[in-house]
Amino acid sequence: MDLSRLLPAANEAALTDRLRAVVDPEIGVNIVDLGLVYAFGVRAGVAQVLMTTTTPACPIGSFLEDHVRWALLDAPGVVDVEVRVTHEPPWSPDRMTPAARRALGLPA
Repeated sequence: MDLSRLLPAANEAALTDRLRAVVDPEIGVNIVDLGLVYAFGVRAGVAQVLMTTTTPACPIGSFLEDHVRWALLDAPGVVDVEVRVTHEPPWSPDRMTPAARRALGLPA
């Protein structure tokens, strides 16, 4: 029996705000504004996040995955979180928002 219809609907804007609370500790900017989140959504109560790291050999990849899970797991409408890390396409500073660029002292 599919009980997911009994869950409250997940709010995409609220989930984005929760993801903005996840900060790359090496850079000091959140993962959304850095452009590390390629896609996310919620299906049948499972938040699914496709993300990357700034480099394939990034030493904090698993740290970021854990923090994404923790940020989303208690959100209304979310009962589980699946995080998938990819490096295709590779991350580039071009993915950063103007706010992230300003925070890093780069031209927006």
